[in-house]
Amino acid sequence: MSFLHFGLDKRLTSSIEHLGFEQPTPIQSQAIPVAMTGKDILASSQTGSGKTLAFLLPIMQRLLRQKAFSKRDPRALILAPTRELAFQVYQDFKKLIGGTNLKASLIVGGESFNDQAKVLKKEPDIIIGTPGRMADHLEHRHIALHALEVLVLDEADRMLDMGFATALRHINKAADHRKRQTMLFSATIDDKAIKNLSVEVLQDAKRIEVGRSIDKHSGIAQTMFLSDHLDHKQAQLKALCQQPFEQMLIFTATKADTERLAALLADVGVNAAALHGDLPQSQRNSAMDDFKRTVTKVLVATDIAARGLDIKHVSHVVNFDLPKHPEDYIHRIGRTGRAGSQGCAISLVSTKDWASLERIQLLLKSSFTFSAIDGLPAKFKGVKPKPVSKTKPNNKKSTSSFKKTSSKKAVKPKVKKLDKSFVDNVEVGHLTMKRKPRIKRDDD
Repeated sequence: MSFLHFGLDKRLTSSIEHLGFEQPTPIQSQAIPVAMTGKDILASSQTGSGKTLAFLLPIMQRLLRQKAFSKRDPRALILAPTRELAFQVYQDFKKLIGGTNLKASLIVGGESFNDQAKVLKKEPDIIIGTPGRMADHLEHRHIALHALEVLVLDEADRMLDMGFATALRHINKAADHRKRQTMLFSATIDDKAIKNLSVEVLQDAKRIEVGRSIDKHSGIAQTMFLSDHLDHKQAQLKALCQQPFEQMLIFTATKADTERLAALLADVGVNAAALHGDLPQSQRNSAMDDFKRTVTKVLVATDIAARGLDIKHVSHVVNFDLPKHPEDYIHRIGRTGRAGSQGCAISLVSTKDWASLERIQLLLKSSFTFSAIDGLPAKFKGVKPKPVSKTKPNNKKSTSSFKKTSSKKAVKPKVKKLDKSFVDNVEVGHLTMKRKPRIKRDDD
């Protein structure tokens, strides 16, 4: 099958040919014909499967061939979990618009809110953005979605993980549910949270599942190294960076570690940069742009770079820390081995990573063997499973058919004494207590 079989507008097929796309991927082959009928879609596919084109082409076809519901409101809204992914979708759209008069606006956090309000007044056909910033503009009435024709939730599971559930529901409520088409893409579509969201936003949706997200990537060699402690991990990382590679993407658990490790590698002559959610948007854009253009050879990032980003020259992915959620491991290693090339995924596993490793093995239904880096063997040999305690059966027969009541007196539970360090004021019948400060989560 070729893209000509879809009956797309000639301007779109011309752009596709110019970009060098010859045959649609499996998710594109299944999703595009359904989307072109206007039916809602609930879809899942492996990372790097080409789903961006699977929703962009039907949207553009609709906007080119059908009359708009309204001349003022946007016709399509595409939501992505991170600014980087939204920007990539926006770039893909710009590559396809040759010969058309379609307009799109990128609305993400980290940019001037007032400048974005002015952009929205120019009435773009398509808005590509992040849910939090879009919800803010709705709240300020900078935009109306009453006549929205298509809503796309890309990486919906990630958006929920990042706490955007309220924003998504606000956007869903603002758009007329009866008139619009909705396409929801997620790494998994059987998760309870995704099921609940799909019930709210979709109507009689077509379910499409092409290659489960947990299926093993055949083009990626996965290697595990045991690590004793932080200093040992850092020594292993330096050694890995001395071996031949094209580009390397390193994932860490915290934002602080991205900058610390980037500086550590720079000190030993490795061209490395950091990427995390607390960086100003200009620095985030610069870090991604330099890495995509191979100006930077190593990028140290949080999971902000784990989803959807298509970076062609990443030959190695290193998990300096294993992710807490096993699905994120799949998305991380999926940044390499793209477009038919061979990739290498390396994980450094210490005691604190062991529980994460067990969850990953359970998800993948396989177990990993461990290798060692020359000159850096680990004393840590893994955590042995705890033996299951077996209780001996009680073979004594009861001498009576009635249960005996205990003759012991009931023991009153001990009352824990109040820690006086928590007390501010003590009055008759009144106690004021200090509250422990809430620990801030270190995520994007």
